[in-house]
Amino acid sequence: MKEFLIVDDSRVVRKVARQILEQLQFQISEAEDGQIALDACRKHMPDAILLDWNMPNMNGIEFLRALRKEQDGDRPVVLFCTTESEFSFITQAMEAGANEYIMKPFDREIIESKLSEVGLC
Repeated sequence: MKEFLIVDDSRVVRKVARQILEQLQFQISEAEDGQIALDACRKHMPDAILLDWNMPNMNGIEFLRALRKEQDGDRPVVLFCTTESEFSFITQAMEAGANEYIMKPFDREIIESKLSEVGLC
């Protein structure tokens, strides 16, 4: 079973994402900010990460840049999931190493479609 790390400071978003991803047969872990997520990845690298942009302690873009420098940090598929819709944000996320970009709010169809595009579903 593939492992998915959900990184978002919103408990509600993590809960919704968890429900969708568990239905898609992923094993789920969660982190409420980028630093907690980075610590978790250093212990065990997941197969995929659903990543919020705006979080305390370490935001999503800082986390992604740090992740990609870690040993095996290039392995996880990263889906940036945020309300930031300006093209400059999307470009910045993709340049930092995101594989896909999802706008909030999202639903199962959107998640499944993006996972299919990156070969995880």
